[in-house]
Amino acid sequence: MEITIYLRGGVPILEPNGKIVGPAVSKLRKKLTLWLDDANTPYLFIDFNHVHKIDSSALGMLVNVHVIAARKGTRVGLINVGRHIKNLVVLSRLVSVFECFDTEEAAVSALASLPRWKSALTKNRIDHRVGL
Repeated sequence: MEITIYLRGGVPILEPNGKIVGPAVSKLRKKLTLWLDDANTPYLFIDFNHVHKIDSSALGMLVNVHVIAARKGTRVGLINVGRHIKNLVVLSRLVSVFECFDTEEAAVSALASLPRWKSALTKNRIDHRVGL
């Protein structure tokens, strides 16, 4: 599984690619935890556009990341959640824990009205990509 983290208009977006099952869950948890330890941001999005399968351990990892993020004052949102993954999120009742957005544009524009993001969205229009 490949993981990319990039900024879109100042908003950090993590984009895993592949299945999040088995050893990939541990890899993603480690990358997310390290990134959250270093980052000082009020919001993080995880884009599931290139993820087509997750298992129950991946759901547990998302909850664990949510708890770590919440302790730092960071909210975690999900983008481009496919039908299979959305069904798992709904059935596990995690839909109330994570904000879900259909597109990256919808997620970023939802933050545009928040005071803490207004300056970041207007100052930082360059997209940065970092492969992990």
